[in-house]
This record gives sequence, C-alpha cells and structure tokens, in this order.
Amino acid sequence: MSGSHLTDQRFTDFSIHDAVLDGLDETGLSYCTPIQAQTLPHTLAGGNIAGEAQTGTGKTAAFVVATLHHLMTHPVDEDAVGPWAIILAPTRELAVQIHSEAEQIGAFTGLEMAAVYGGTGYEAQRQQLQAGVDVIIGTPGRIIDFYKQKVFSLRNIEVAVLDEADRMFDLGFVSDIRYLLRRMPSAEQRLNLLFSATLSYRVMELAWEDMGDPPRVAVAAEQRTVEHVRQTLYHVAKEDKTAFVVGMLQQIDPRRTLIFANTKRAAEQLVGYLRGNGIDAAVISGDIPQNKREQLLERFRDGDLPVLVGTDVAARGLHIESVSHVINFDLPQDPEDYVHRIGRTARAGESGDAISLACDEYVFSLPDIEAYLAEKIPTETPPEAYFAELAPPKTPRKPRRSGSQQSASEGKPSRRRNANARASR
Repeated sequence: MSGSHLTDQRFTDFSIHDAVLDGLDETGLSYCTPIQAQTLPHTLAGGNIAGEAQTGTGKTAAFVVATLHHLMTHPVDEDAVGPWAIILAPTRELAVQIHSEAEQIGAFTGLEMAAVYGGTGYEAQRQQLQAGVDVIIGTPGRIIDFYKQKVFSLRNIEVAVLDEADRMFDLGFVSDIRYLLRRMPSAEQRLNLLFSATLSYRVMELAWEDMGDPPRVAVAAEQRTVEHVRQTLYHVAKEDKTAFVVGMLQQIDPRRTLIFANTKRAAEQLVGYLRGNGIDAAVISGDIPQNKREQLLERFRDGDLPVLVGTDVAARGLHIESVSHVINFDLPQDPEDYVHRIGRTARAGESGDAISLACDEYVFSLPDIEAYLAEKIPTETPPEAYFAELAPPKTPRKPRRSGSQQSASEGKPSRRRNANARASR
C-alpha cells in the first residue's frame, strides 16, 4: 500500500483485542486507511456506524476488526451457542473475499467462520452451520434458506454488518435484509455496521429503521475516479476495436487485465478472437456454474489467466488485487459504471491503467461520463502498431458432460467463544 492511501494512525494506537492485533500483524496491516481511522474509534467503543467510502479503500478490514474485537471482548457462557455475528454481502464473490480476509485477521481468535452463498456447496455449508459457527458471512438468499430450515438461530446475534448496502438495493435484496434483521435481537441490543459506496436516502432509511440510526461517516473521494489510475481514451471505429485490443495486448504486459463489454455476446466474440490470436482469455458471465467461476477467478488471481472479459453485471462484486489494466472495449452507458469499472485497478494504493475505446456506437456516452468525472479523459491517437492482422477466432469446444464434483470441505470442529478458547491462543 502506498503512503498516500494510508493515514498515520496505527492499528496498535487503538485498544484492539490482542488476538485481532496479532492477525492484523500477520496479514501485514499496520496503518489505517481513512475509513478505518475514522470509524474504528467509534465502533471499538460499541457504537453503530454508517460508513461511506469507495470500493478498495479498506472497508472490509474496518468492519471485520470491529466485529472480531466485539466478540473477543464480550464473553459468553460456556454452553452458549452462536452464531454471534452476521455479515451480509450482495454477491457471492464479495462474500468469499470478506470470508478470506476475516479468516486472516481472525486467525488467532479461535472463532469459527462460515461462508454461506448460493450456487455451490449446499451440503458442505449446511454441515458447517449445523456443527456450530461464530460468524456467518454470506448472501441473503442462501442464509434465509438455511435459517428457515432451522439449521441455525439468529437469537444470539450481537453484531450485524451490511456491506455494499447500495448494491443490495440495486440487486433487490432489501426485503431479504429486513427479514433477517427483524429476526435478530433489536438494534439497541447489537452492534450495527453499515458500509456503502454511497449513503443514499434509501440506504439511510434502512439504517434508521432497522440498524439503530447509526451516525454517518463519509470519506469523500478527492475525485470521482481512483487517484492512481492512468486514464487513456482512444477513438477507434467499431469494426476496428477487436484488432486494436488484440494488437495492444500483444505489445503490453497485460498480467491481470479486465476487459468490459456492454453485452455478453460482444464479450464472447472478443474472447474468441483473443484466443485465436494467442492470448489466453475467458468470459466471466453470471450464468456459468459457480465452481467454474471460482476456478476462473483463481487462475486470474494467480496470474495463470491474464485476461478476463465480462459485462458490468457479471463483474459486480469482484474484488481482485493487482489488476494491471482495465479496458473499456465498449464505453458504458451509465457514468457510474465507468467509475466502478476503472476502480477495479489501482486498488489499495497501487497504480494501474484504464484504457477506453470510444467507437461510433458508444461515443455518445462520453460527455455524460466526463461531466460525472468533472474532468476530461486524456485522449491519445491510436498507435498504428496496435492494429493487429487478425487470425480467425477460436471458440471453445463444448464439453460432452460436466463431470466436476464439488468436494465437501473438511469442517473443523467448532471452537466456540469462551474463556478457555481465548486462553489457549
């Protein structure tokens, strides 16, 4: 993380439980980002919060630290049964990412955490919940499914966290969230943490009605865009865009490149041409099976798959570190989507490149995007060397049958929160 992204505030400046500090130290987190520095004094003292900050600014650690600290400093009876905390996210990818970060920061707490989300692993998730967990992290639909089957209870919830609340509304989850919140102890009896890229009126109404009317903390972005993103715009004819992107990727080091198209069809066609011209790429779309999706993301994170191509819907909730390039193959029609797209690179203070192609079909979105940014996107002349001679596309062969089987994760025995678990750190 670069210094400009962090404050001078250290996590050790706060009276955070030792087990949580050990986890932060092990994870390499020493200094707070602005949203962490501004919310932790309040949440560590047991106060509710509604935090507003852009994606990639450290919101996850802000609420994970507050949640784990609360659980470690509020002992329960030896025979009491959790879960004690629930963290709700709009997408399965975000749930997986939060779970991973919570496991790292909570590595020394002895707390058992379950990732609960749709699309995969139904029986493994059910078994883990039945065995007893301390923290549930997941998407509303699958959590409600297990709750209605009485696999776990919500009566002992002490901490309720809502991440990306604005996206929850966009994806139609608000009634599910209210269903869950109203089956927990009342808002006055629990710690309520709500985080969102935008604290709109509808998000604050939910906070007021169901989350104890938390005070609002906003970390305003200096600009609408991420500070360390180098933006470049090329005007390229629609029929030349594929050749341009292929040529460009052949000449730069793409490492981890996310390409956005406005339609799934355009994404699939582009991947065909990339593969046909020697560039390993895959489509990330909402309708591929969850285990295949996770394999693709794992290959992308590991650097084994350099290029992912998708639409805004398919990429929503993807949190991937060290994305080197974001390419807007099509300019988005919604200015906010432009900011969400380019925010996938230059996360956590790193730098990155956002390259946009303005063609005759989508150039009409450009004035709205620049008005929203309150700045012009730097325009360059497309280099001749980037226009490749295209070989024909290579389309993936359909597998005869999908023989992939989900291996049930081996569940650890639950270490419930008690004095002994804490003493045996």
